[in-house]
Amino acid sequence: MAGDSSLVVGVVGAGAMGGGIAQVAAAAGHRVVLGDVHASAVDRALDGMRRAFARDVEKGRLDRTAADAALARVSPAGELGASFDRYAGCGIVIEAVLEDLTVKRTLFAALEQVVGDECILATNTSSLSVAAIGGQCRRADRVVGVHFFNPAPVMPLVEIVPAISTDASVVERATALVTGWKKTTVVATDTPGFIVNRVARPFYGESLRLLEEGVADAPTIDWAMRELGGFRMGPFELMDFIGNDVNYAVTESVFEGFYHDPRYKPALTQRRLVEAGWYGRKRERGYYDYRDGAVRPEPTRNEALGRTMVDRVVAMLVNEAVEAVHLRVASPVDIETAMTKGVNYPRGLLAWGDAIGPATVLARLEALQSEYGEDRYRPSPLLRRRVRAGEPLLA
Repeated sequence: MAGDSSLVVGVVGAGAMGGGIAQVAAAAGHRVVLGDVHASAVDRALDGMRRAFARDVEKGRLDRTAADAALARVSPAGELGASFDRYAGCGIVIEAVLEDLTVKRTLFAALEQVVGDECILATNTSSLSVAAIGGQCRRADRVVGVHFFNPAPVMPLVEIVPAISTDASVVERATALVTGWKKTTVVATDTPGFIVNRVARPFYGESLRLLEEGVADAPTIDWAMRELGGFRMGPFELMDFIGNDVNYAVTESVFEGFYHDPRYKPALTQRRLVEAGWYGRKRERGYYDYRDGAVRPEPTRNEALGRTMVDRVVAMLVNEAVEAVHLRVASPVDIETAMTKGVNYPRGLLAWGDAIGPATVLARLEALQSEYGEDRYRPSPLLRRRVRAGEPLLA
């Protein structure tokens, strides 16, 4: 499957993510069937691909003949409200529709009526249970999570997420296919948030706590995380870029998925922004004002304060990565790869914890837990064990 360009790839959902996945598959030589309940979305996606391929030609990454051929390999699925028949010949169908369990289940039930027995049904869900999505399918064994990151043509990471019902051969085939598209794959267990959206929660959540406590304002926290922590973007500018509605929905999903574990508790501040419609860049208002003429507030460049905040957030991130190892969410190597390739962290969190010193990370968490009395700050049992044994976190 990895090098089989004759395999037809179906994509359902022609938004930014679905269009990006279609572009990746077409560029790799596959015929692609792209559909959406809104025909105009497919038209916009095709226009976006046309512009993207034109940029690749302009920058010398692709010649004009190859770009034209890639675009010609993408065909619309037609009116999905009437029929999914155009997907009948697909070897894999990847859904990138609304992050709603009922919608995804209904879609897969409809696709099962037309695709062949060997067709893989892949969900691009970022936080829903893959088992739940496939649970009502006639053949749940062929349902697997294939989670791309936005923008799909640019971001190198894809999380492969088998449900407990997924056949091992399906995981192997999906992994081989996506690896053949020059993506870096990691395998995650079917737990809320998988690797990246689970381990990254403290980057947002603890930064929001610092904001709500009045430790610093958003520009100062962003400055500290970028300039002192080495992150490519600060948490508030990143949430505005992702969309506060999207980020908050993922946080709520993970929180509910873990039976309201306080470690993943959403922040009231972000909820209020979502309620006000301040989603970030796409609505021109978020933690920052993006309207014409708006001036970004300057941060307070207090290095001592900044390092204190970075230490607190990074300790939480390292602890979450260690807990993911402890609960076998993924292998240590895949967790490191996921956080550097999926969200561009300056280094893997386990290696970062080793550089800080596991005992220092533990001491920071214990101090926070003692001060707040919250289970939110509980150190992972594996962190305690590694400190007692004098062993590194990335073992």
